[in-house]
Amino acid sequence: MDKLNDSLKDIVEQITFNHTKQILGGSISVVFYDMTTLYFEASDEDDLRKTGFSKDGKHSKPQIFLGLLVGLGGYAIGYDIYEGNTYEGHTLIPFLENISKRFNLQQPIVVADSGLLSRKNIEALEENGYQYIIGARIKNESKSIKKKILKTTLKDGQLKSIKKSENTRIIIGYSDKRARKDARNRERGLKRLEKRIKSGKLTKSNINNRGYNKYLKLQGDVSIEIDYSKYEQDSQWDGLKGYITNSGLSKKQIMENYSNLWHIEKAFRMSKTDLRIRPIYHKLKHRIEAHICISFTAYTVYKELERILKKEKSNLSIERSKELTHNMYEITYTLPESKQTKSRLLRMDDEQAELYQIIQKTSWVSHK
Repeated sequence: MDKLNDSLKDIVEQITFNHTKQILGGSISVVFYDMTTLYFEASDEDDLRKTGFSKDGKHSKPQIFLGLLVGLGGYAIGYDIYEGNTYEGHTLIPFLENISKRFNLQQPIVVADSGLLSRKNIEALEENGYQYIIGARIKNESKSIKKKILKTTLKDGQLKSIKKSENTRIIIGYSDKRARKDARNRERGLKRLEKRIKSGKLTKSNINNRGYNKYLKLQGDVSIEIDYSKYEQDSQWDGLKGYITNSGLSKKQIMENYSNLWHIEKAFRMSKTDLRIRPIYHKLKHRIEAHICISFTAYTVYKELERILKKEKSNLSIERSKELTHNMYEITYTLPESKQTKSRLLRMDDEQAELYQIIQKTSWVSHK
């Protein structure tokens, strides 16, 4: 780990960017950005590791933020690391500007979830000439916008555009599947509240807008009850999803681009499990950076293997391929008389041979 230094990150990102650009047809017009927290199995802080808001509930542990940028299909572009007490909304523009400058990226359309939705972020994107698609929190919109949304009658898969300001609009989409999911979640939330009320553990402090607590009300001075009318009114939002944009893309293109955001969410889930990026046991800054650089490289290799398996129409899954490599061996030996060194693959089963041939074929074509 001590042999890896800051220069390696630049080399890895340059190779990754070039590869992603080639896969996507020579240009990158849309990028996807998100952040996650990475916590440490230690209680002490330093210049990089800070105690801050944790998305994983690890508030007592020092952490850092990892920002990740990918292209369509989840192919990696770059990443950056931030102090653990950084507000994630302040990372977007510096990160984009840095990537654009290094790779001569001509201001692509930026896609991000509602966690990065703030007036300052949107203003910064517009001031720097970026087009964007950001997940909207439609229930937090102005009364006039909410009225227009609820007046809209949409069927499954239909979309509507509502003007938000001179430069922006909200695209509203409706899905039957999402409506069923929203209804199930509300019902589960209601049942939990009813159970807590019966237990007598709820107090005035529980009456707030956090989650399903918004359905609670105070009856008299001490009695906590559920406001079932609020619960019923909330059903009118079931199935609705909003996207804020200043781009000239069609409604369908807006929704399709935003729907690709799941790739970056998958990248984070995978990096925390399959690639074991966390928990992190390193304490020194350069070792932490090296650890994340290795994980980023592993993610890039993972995506490439996923791509070539699909391209070759192999029945091998990425998970099965990973398992097969656990006992694939090559021996290197030196002939006693000629002193010539040779390598030989040990016998493989049919699945291992298929995987080996696919990788060999793709590596040769890429090298050529």
